[in-house]
Amino acid sequence: MKKYIYLLLIAAATSIVTTATAQQKAYEMMVDGVKVIVQPSGNDIVEVQTVIKGGVQNYPATKAGIESMAMTALTECGTLKHDKNAFKNQLEKVSATVYGYTNKNFSVVRLNCIKGDMETAWPLYVEAITTPKFDAKEFERIRQDAINNLKAQDSNPDGAIDKYADKVAFAGRDYAIDPNGTQEILQKLTAAETKAYYQSILTKSRMLIVVVADLDRAAIEAKVKGMLGGIKQGAPFALKKSFFRVYKNSFSAEKRDLATNYVEGITSGPQPGTPDYDAFNVAMRIFYDKHFLDVRTNNGLSYAPSAWFSPGATSVAKFSVSTTEPDKYIKVFDKLVDNIKSKGFNAAEVADMKVTYLTGFYYKNETNSAQASSMVSNEVLHNNWKRSLTLADDVKKLTPIQVSDAFRKYIGNIIWVYQGDTKKVNPLLFTNGTLNKGDNPISH
Repeated sequence: MKKYIYLLLIAAATSIVTTATAQQKAYEMMVDGVKVIVQPSGNDIVEVQTVIKGGVQNYPATKAGIESMAMTALTECGTLKHDKNAFKNQLEKVSATVYGYTNKNFSVVRLNCIKGDMETAWPLYVEAITTPKFDAKEFERIRQDAINNLKAQDSNPDGAIDKYADKVAFAGRDYAIDPNGTQEILQKLTAAETKAYYQSILTKSRMLIVVVADLDRAAIEAKVKGMLGGIKQGAPFALKKSFFRVYKNSFSAEKRDLATNYVEGITSGPQPGTPDYDAFNVAMRIFYDKHFLDVRTNNGLSYAPSAWFSPGATSVAKFSVSTTEPDKYIKVFDKLVDNIKSKGFNAAEVADMKVTYLTGFYYKNETNSAQASSMVSNEVLHNNWKRSLTLADDVKKLTPIQVSDAFRKYIGNIIWVYQGDTKKVNPLLFTNGTLNKGDNPISH
């Protein structure tokens, strides 16, 4: 019966994409040296995402936040043809959306509109990308907003511990950089400097364009070609990927006056494009459930324990918890990991999680925007946008042995960080391990 339900749910999940692409398959084309990926949508919504690759690899740590500020300025500081208000008013007349954002791996400028409004929205989208004004007065406003957001994030313990974990674990690497920057760095950024930076990264060699819409191929090619006309080719660019290996357990702590204590751990994860990637993704989702059950339900150590796979140019696994008893937590964690490494995941756990994972993936990807985002991340990180269309088949083929072996392979030594009352934690339990087989402690 379980197997029948499993097959039924997988079929239902897969049909979401099958229906959307039944009329015409997705395709790619090169337009003036830029890859353009097109996914016919089967509806009247147009989603366009123009990508600038690189993320934190594009700037030094001393300029953290400059790309994020540039992406915001594209639509918040006006263009050479329209000031901020006029630009937004034109978009509002047709209920279109244009905005930019960034992460550690790439930046995106989005356009979302109704197909019938494309002729009005597209020129505004092109303006934002190719002729942003970077008005000094408006830039000052968005810079202050960004600084206020950073202050709010720092006062949020969940966000603060994650930033601290990245800073410690990735010290000396690009991934230690927070794309949002710091208050000190943002305070010194000028509109002119940020504009010059944006112009330096706006090159065809860094660009990727994804379109999810029912638009004629020739029309897409003509519009993209027109937009790219004034953009320079730039030097060849390739996103650098690096494997994150933890050679020994470590523990770093910051004293903070908090109602509870916050703990986060970081360890290895498979790089995008490697054979273990899907198996590890499923493994970490199963581990999330087991971690939650052991930490919260069975031991009452935290209201919101978490564990997740964080993919990117540098992929890692993360574990976090807020607790008044950190020493008890690490004992529960060590025992759980040791048990999984010894026994692996059983067939039922893996089958159930494959259903949950795929159903959630396809449910989330019902929108044009989500489909475009999936293709973007798969192309940038995996060098394979088609992976977003073949994921169901890839995951269905996974075996319990593959999922278990992936967990064993990557969950090893861990970099632990801690914020809270430093008197309530014993660092040795995190660095030496809490389990014993014979006379030797196990270091996970």
